[in-house]
Amino acid sequence: MSQQENIAALNRAAKAINEGNFDVLRQGYTANVKEHDPAPGQKPGPDGYVDFFRAVRAAFPDFKLSAEHMVADADQVALAYTMTGTHKGVFQGIPPTGKEIQARGVLIARFENGKMAERWGSSDELGILKQLGAVVTPASGVRKVA
Repeated sequence: MSQQENIAALNRAAKAINEGNFDVLRQGYTANVKEHDPAPGQKPGPDGYVDFFRAVRAAFPDFKLSAEHMVADADQVALAYTMTGTHKGVFQGIPPTGKEIQARGVLIARFENGKMAERWGSSDELGILKQLGAVVTPASGVRKVA
């Protein structure tokens, strides 16, 4: 697939996440997609992504991903993004606070035939937790909401 087709595939996935359209999201991954940086408890494969983003949208119903910078070649797309949302549901055990969050992240995706086949990435989860008023202790990982 071409560079432009892979960018379009990534944009479709972002739109599906932003709209909560999980059927479209699921179709954007190969059956054996490899996640190099899974979220805690994330299942493998397309269902792992759907379950993860379903939980994120339950915690942040207005969750949005916005592309800030993108670089691509014939097989891969690298993306710097910003995510925003209002905390209205439980997120990683933290009850709703009503606080708005904004955090940055990066990902690199490798595509096969217009579908994501591999993903590497990182989001500022600590920044999100701090914005929600959580205190994370390095030794135990215990989170408390201030």
